[in-house]
Amino acid sequence: MASVARPAVTAIVPCLDEEEAIGPVIKALAAHGLGEIIVVDGGSQDRTVERARGAGARVVLIGERGYGRALNAGLAAASGESHIVLFTDGDGSDRLDLVPALLAPIERGEADFVMGSRLRGEREPGSLAPAQILAGHIAGLLIWVWSRVRFTDMSPFRAIRRDALDRLGMREQTFAWNLEMQMRAAAQRLRILEIAVGQRRRAGGQSKVSGNWRASVRACWALASAFLRLALTLPSAPRDRVP
Repeated sequence: MASVARPAVTAIVPCLDEEEAIGPVIKALAAHGLGEIIVVDGGSQDRTVERARGAGARVVLIGERGYGRALNAGLAAASGESHIVLFTDGDGSDRLDLVPALLAPIERGEADFVMGSRLRGEREPGSLAPAQILAGHIAGLLIWVWSRVRFTDMSPFRAIRRDALDRLGMREQTFAWNLEMQMRAAAQRLRILEIAVGQRRRAGGQSKVSGNWRASVRACWALASAFLRLALTLPSAPRDRVP
């Protein structure tokens, strides 16, 4: 039973073949009293959709795969009553007991964008591949050099004010969606807060990137090209601004 009702919060959960984890993920989110939980399925071949609906989520089906494509579809389906959007993966690896910690600074009017860092906080052994850890550090360093805004990760576990998100003008359809949000948030001088969330081992399904060298190469290319494109086209944040 939810201790605090949060009717103005929409959770968006992209999924692909995560039938083992999706039900518990939705139940954990629902325990925080969120206004709506939207699962975006990119073509699962297992019982992910059935179990998501059975757990009480609204399911959006998309015809093409793509991480950013799924998140954009979820946003398009979100209620107009939502004022905060929470993003989390459907594999059970995010610490959903920390949802209130992500939402509270926005609810109190202290932040526009709260980023959960997996590289800070306690991580279960094997929860992140070395390539994921390295990517987080490299992305954080590049954003710092470009904008003097400090991040330590590109975690999918994050929350943002809906009006601020709408102004970002998100376009990415790939794994670079998270990086794009961080760079656009820095460029628009949002009030950004990063908190330690750690990471658990995934509860089900298989990673769409780590463990698959072809997918890893595609993800690296998407991240590198997105960073260069955005760094060349976006105005960077003031050099003296360090959240």
